[in-house]
Amino acid sequence: MLGGVIGLGLFMMIYKGLTLDLPAVTQLQNYNPPVVSRVHAGDGRLMAEFAAERRVFVPIERMPQRVIDAFLSAEDKNFYTHPGVDFVGIARAVINNFRTGSMQGASTITQQVAKNFLIGNERSYIRKVREAELSFRIEAAYSKDEILELYLNEIFLGMRAYGVASASLAYFNKTLDELTIAEAAYLAALPKAPNDYHPVRDKERALTRRNWVIDRMFDNAKISTTEREAAKAEPIEMRPRSQDEFYRGGDYFTEEVRRELVARYTEKGVLEGGLLVRATLDPRLQDLATKALRNGITSYDRRHGWRGPIARVTRGQDLRATLAATLVPPGGEMWQLAGVTDVGATTASIILLDNTRASIPLEELKWARAWKPGQSLGPAVTKPSDVLAVGDIILVEKLEAENTYGLRQIPAVQGGLVAMDANTGRVLAMVGGFSPRMSDFNRTTQAQRQPGSSFKPFVYIAALESGFTPSSLVLDAPISLPQGPGMPMWTPGNYSHDYLGPTTLRVGMEKSRNVMTVRLAQAVGIEKVANVAEAFGVMDRMQRNLSMSLGAGETTVMRMVTAYAEMVNGARKVTPTMIDSIQDKDGRIIYKHDTRPCTNCNNVMWRENLTVPTVPDTRPQVIDPRSAYQMVHILEGVIERGTGTRVRGLPWPLAGKTGTTNDGRDAWFVGMSSDMAVGLYIGFDQPTPLGDRETGGAVSAPVFREFMSGALEGTPPVPFRVPPGLRLVRVDAATGRLAQPGDTKAIWEAFKPGTEPRPGQSLQAVDPDLQWGADALPSVIRMPNDNIGGTEQPPPAAVGGDHSVPSYLPPPSTSDGLDGVY
Repeated sequence: MLGGVIGLGLFMMIYKGLTLDLPAVTQLQNYNPPVVSRVHAGDGRLMAEFAAERRVFVPIERMPQRVIDAFLSAEDKNFYTHPGVDFVGIARAVINNFRTGSMQGASTITQQVAKNFLIGNERSYIRKVREAELSFRIEAAYSKDEILELYLNEIFLGMRAYGVASASLAYFNKTLDELTIAEAAYLAALPKAPNDYHPVRDKERALTRRNWVIDRMFDNAKISTTEREAAKAEPIEMRPRSQDEFYRGGDYFTEEVRRELVARYTEKGVLEGGLLVRATLDPRLQDLATKALRNGITSYDRRHGWRGPIARVTRGQDLRATLAATLVPPGGEMWQLAGVTDVGATTASIILLDNTRASIPLEELKWARAWKPGQSLGPAVTKPSDVLAVGDIILVEKLEAENTYGLRQIPAVQGGLVAMDANTGRVLAMVGGFSPRMSDFNRTTQAQRQPGSSFKPFVYIAALESGFTPSSLVLDAPISLPQGPGMPMWTPGNYSHDYLGPTTLRVGMEKSRNVMTVRLAQAVGIEKVANVAEAFGVMDRMQRNLSMSLGAGETTVMRMVTAYAEMVNGARKVTPTMIDSIQDKDGRIIYKHDTRPCTNCNNVMWRENLTVPTVPDTRPQVIDPRSAYQMVHILEGVIERGTGTRVRGLPWPLAGKTGTTNDGRDAWFVGMSSDMAVGLYIGFDQPTPLGDRETGGAVSAPVFREFMSGALEGTPPVPFRVPPGLRLVRVDAATGRLAQPGDTKAIWEAFKPGTEPRPGQSLQAVDPDLQWGADALPSVIRMPNDNIGGTEQPPPAAVGGDHSVPSYLPPPSTSDGLDGVY
C-alpha cells in the first residue's frame, strides 16, 4: 500500500510537471483560421484563389448531418459521450493491437483538436499525456458542437484542401449539401493519411478505406442496408471544375489584381483573409483580346521569317526519344511538339508525341523564309527542304484538314492590350504579353513606352481649347528649330517625306503629319500641351520641349487607354480599376470602386411608376466636353480616310489613332467606340526597329479591328454622343471650307458657336516665320482663355445634345454620295 501511495504520488508529480506549461484553451476562442481568398470575373465565374491553406469555413449548424455522421463513424463514434479521452476506445485499441500486431490509434476528435491547435504533432508519450490533459480542459470549456466545428474546418484532407468544405470542392466540385453518402464517406476516410488514398493514383486503397467508413456508418445505424449497398457500389470519381464554373484565362489581369490586393491588405491578409473579390474582367472580351493580340504578334513574326527549329536530332540519336524528352518552350503551350521524319517535294512528314503520323503541306511553309540579321529575309520557299530537315523538332498546330498541321514558332516580339469601359474605368480585358509563361511582366501597366503619334490628339485638344477649329489651317512645310547652345538644329520630318502646305487640323490628324503637329504645339505653347496631357493622365510630369508633341515621352498602355476613355466619355475623369468590390470573410463590403452617393437606392421594392433614383456624376471635368467631342469626331476621320483605314468598314462608329515611334520601335493603335476604349502596342522588349513599313496602321490596327469586330458583335451601332453647345456644319473634309451642292467629300464638322466657317469667308494659314501668339492667329480663329477646363464665360446658346444633330440643319442622308456623314 505504501508503495502504491508513493507510486501514485510520483505519477501525480510527473503528470503535473508535464502539464504545468500547457497553453490556455482560451486560445480557441480567438480561432481565426486562414481562409482562401477568391476572385470572381464579371460574369460570376471563379478566376483565381489565393491561399496559404485552401479553406472555406462552414459553421457547424450549416454542416450536413450526413457529413458529420461519416466523420464521427470513422474517427470518434463516442464523441458525444466521452469526456475528451475515450477510455473504452483505448482499451479496445490495445486489445486489437495485441491480437493483430498492428498499431491502431484511439485519439478522439477532441485530442486531435488539442494536437492541431495547441501542442503540435510530435510523436511521443509525453505529447500524448499533455494532449489528454488538454482534451479534458477543452471539454470543460467548450460544447461538443464547438469542438466539432473546429475539427471539421481545420483538418488537412489532401489536394491542398483544409477543412471539409474545401475538400468537397477539390475532389468533387460540390458543396457539402450536394455530397452523396459515398462521397462523404470518402472525405471521412482521408484524415489518417490523405496522400495514401488518392482517388486516381491509389484508387484501390481509396475504395477499400471508403467502404470501411460506409460499413462503420451502417454499424452505427446512420444509414440503411440499401443505402450501404448503393454507396459501396458507387465509383470514386473526381470532378474538376468545368469551364462554365472556373475561367482559366486572364493571367496578367489576375496578377494585377493580386498585386493590388497585397498593396491594400498585405500578403498575409490576402492569403489568409478569406476575401471575396468581384473583378471587372469580361471573360468573353478577354478571350477575344488574347486571340487578337496573339494573332497580331504572330502575323508580324511570320512576316519576318523563320528562326529555325527548337532542336535537331543528330545522327545516331533516336528521334522519338529526343522528342519525348523535349520540353515545350514557354510561349508554345498552345501548340504541339513534332519531329520531322521525312521531307518530300510538296510536304514534310512529322510524328507527334502520341506517335500520330501527319504532314505539313508546302503552303504552310511558304511564310518561313530564312531570317537574317537586320530584319531581312532570305529567298522564297519553293520546297519543304528550304525550311525543314529530317530530325528537326518543331512546333505545329492542327489544321482543319485531316492529319494536316501548320508550322509555328514562338514570336520574338511582344505587346500589350487593354479594353476599358469608357464611362466607369472598369478594365474589361487585359493582355500583358504573348504568353504569361514567357514572362509575368505586364506590358500594359509596367512597360514604359513611347506612344508616338497616338499622343498627337492631346496636342490638337490643346489647340481646340485655345480657339482653333477642325478647319483651321496650319502650314505643313519643312521647319528647323534650335535645341540649345552647341547643339544642331532639330528638323522633324513627315513619315511620307512630303509636305502638304496649308492643311486643316482634321487632315493633319487623319494623315498624322509630324511637322504640322510640331508647328501647332509651337503655336499654342508646349506648356499648354503638357497641361492637357497631364490633365488626361498620360504622364505625371511631361517635359516641356517640342519633341514631346510627337510622342517622345514615355507612358503605359493603361494610361493611354484611360486618356482616350476620358476623351470619348465627355471629358469626365475616370480611374481605371480591375476590382468592383471586395467583401471580407463575414460578407461585409470593405471596398467599392463606385462611391457615388445614391440615397434612394437601398431597400426599395419595385412598383409601377417607380421613379429611378438620380445618381450624381461627381467626377471632375478634364476639359471642355465640346473640345473632347471635336477630337473624337476628327479621330473618326483617321479610320475613314487616314492612317487607320485598316479598321474601316465595320458597322459601328469607331474612332482611333495610330502611333509609330521613332525608328519604328513600337507600333500603337488606341481607339474607341461610344462606350469602350481599347489600346495596344506591339514591339520588342528591348526596343528595336520593327522593320520597314511596320507602322501602327500595319501592325496594330488589324488587332484593334479583330477585337472590336468580336466585342461589338450583336450590338446596335451607337453614335458618339454630341454634347450641348456644338454646331454641326457641312464642310469639305479635305479643305475645311463650307460644302457646296454636289460635293462628294462633304462631312458634318463640329464647331463651337461663333467659330464655324461662313459663306464667302476664306481660311488663312499663319505665316510660318512668325512667332505665333494670340495676335498672329488668323481672323477666322477666335481665341477663348487658356483654361484647360473650358471657357470662363458660358458658350453661346446652341441646339444639340446626346445623339442629336442641330435642328436647323437638314437631316443627313446616306444616299447623297457623302463620304462620312455624321
